[in-house]
Parts: sequence; structure tokens; C-alpha cells
Amino acid sequence: MAQATIDNPIINSPFVEPARHFVTTTDGTVTGEIDTRRRPSEFFVPVAPPKKRSGQLTLDQFGPKRQQPNEIVNEIRQAVGRWRQLGYPHITTTTRDLLEHWQAEDRERRLFFCQIEAAETAIYLAEAAEKIGDTKALNVITGENATHNGGLARQAFKMATGSGKTVLMGMLIAWQTLNKVANPQDKRFSTNFLIVAPGITIRDRLRVLYPNDPGSYYRQMDLVTPDQLDRLQAATVLVTNYHAFLRHDKIQVASLTKKVLTRFDENDERFRETPAEMVRRVCRVFGNAKNIVVLNDEAHHCYAPAPPAEAQEETLDACPRPTTS
Repeated sequence: MAQATIDNPIINSPFVEPARHFVTTTDGTVTGEIDTRRRPSEFFVPVAPPKKRSGQLTLDQFGPKRQQPNEIVNEIRQAVGRWRQLGYPHITTTTRDLLEHWQAEDRERRLFFCQIEAAETAIYLAEAAEKIGDTKALNVITGENATHNGGLARQAFKMATGSGKTVLMGMLIAWQTLNKVANPQDKRFSTNFLIVAPGITIRDRLRVLYPNDPGSYYRQMDLVTPDQLDRLQAATVLVTNYHAFLRHDKIQVASLTKKVLTRFDENDERFRETPAEMVRRVCRVFGNAKNIVVLNDEAHHCYAPAPPAEAQEETLDACPRPTTS
């Protein structure tokens, strides 16, 4: 099916929840027809390539029904929407003050709906979901983290380019810090933040997340009140790029000498930092703090380690093959 020509592609306001979307076919082709509902979260199922193939596959060779709903994402969206309509029950006074400030009608700089919703979702999962009895979302997230992240609590927020991810990070830092200052014993919150950027250029742009930076987004984007900004100085923020996590050599040795001493074994790590030493070097600004919130910018660049060749072969054998006629 040919892609439709859209004269006016903007059919929603960025400041309110989307209420319409363009209908697409199962292969992602835009039809031009408008559905008067918010587009549900969906993904395209990747199809494993054949072990031997003569040329590049085209879209129509992947077969039908590649488009699948993100069921848990859609359920969380609905739960957050209901919670919003009820007036945000089961949250702290500090959190309520922030939500009201972010959505005040007299704001000079209005925040986008996607920014508000992402912050709401983080707040809902941390403060309200369990008290409301919405354990399904928490159980799914906990289970996925146990399977893929070694039990480390991780959440991802998918936002479009230009929608203000840096502002969202500032909102999350403010929410965490101000709650921790208000209640130091509450383990749900922290004042320590490690922000990981994919490169030096983006790392430098993220300086606006330091509360005392001259161009601080907390002030520039009106994320907190002047009184809250004073309390926000309790935050310890470190912005670095992922290259900092590469393990350094502990002793400077000439290349040839090193090769001789290690008998040309690239896996010999006697001169290299241990993982624990690397973490202490990168995170020394946090001292002995344990409750550190990690914000990973451009998280779509996070890749799982490549599986062993044998496991990869088994996975490919289990996947359906695209066919041609």
C-alpha cells in the first residue's frame, strides 16, 4: 500500500494528552485515516534473518502481524490516567507540590504532556501503585529486571526527539531530592544521581542538571520554586559519559613490555582495574553512598552482551523464517 500524503500531520497539542492518531497498516504504512483515540503503544516484532540469504529482504517478505501491542505499557498508561483523575492519591506532600507546580495554569513555560506523564508514571510506580493494589505492573517490571538486569531496578521512558528528555531528568532529580530532604529515612528516595551520557558533547549539554549551574534547568525551565531550589542544593549530581566505565590500566607499561609480561594473552588483566576499582574511581564523588539513582540518557544505545554462539544458533533455529513466493 502506498504511503498517504498528509497535508497537516499535526493533529494533537503537545500540552494535553493525545486524542487522535493516524491509522497505519500492519507494516507501518500511514493511511491518512484518523482514529479519534490515543494511539496505543505498539512494537514491530523483529524477524531473525536466515542463516544464508541471497539478498536484502523487503518489508513484504516479513509476513503479516508484525505489529504487536505493548500490553503492560498500555495498562500502566490507563492506570496512571485513572490515578490522575482521582487527584493523585497516596503521594507525599512534597510530590503533590511538585505536580501542582509543573501543571500550574499561570506557568510562563508550560511543560509538554509527555514530560508530565513520564514523571507521573515514575511517581505512580514508586509511591502509589502498591497502595492502590496495582501489583501487576510492579510484578512485571520486577520479573523483567530479575530476568534481564540481575534484579537491578530499571525503568525506561520512551520519548520522541525534541520532546525534552533532559527536562524530564531534572524533574525526576527534583522529585527524588526534595522528598529525601523532607524525609531522610525514606528509602524510596535519594539525593545521589549518576547521569550517563553517550558521548562528550551530550555530557557537556547535560551540565544544566547540576543544581548550581548558571544555566540550571531547575531555574531556567521553572521546575522548582525558589524555596525548593535552595533545598535542591542537597543533591549530589555527577554527569559523565559511558567511556568513563572502561577499565583503565593501573600501571603504565610500554606496550611491548606488557605483551611480554602477559605472554601476549589479551585476557590477562593483571595491569587492569578490577570492576570494583573502576566503580570507585567513577563514583568517588558519592563517597560511601549506596542509594544512587542512575539516569541513562539515550538509553536506546544500551545493548545486552552478545549471547554465546551456541545459544545464538539455538535462538535462530527457534525463530520462524521469512518466506518468499
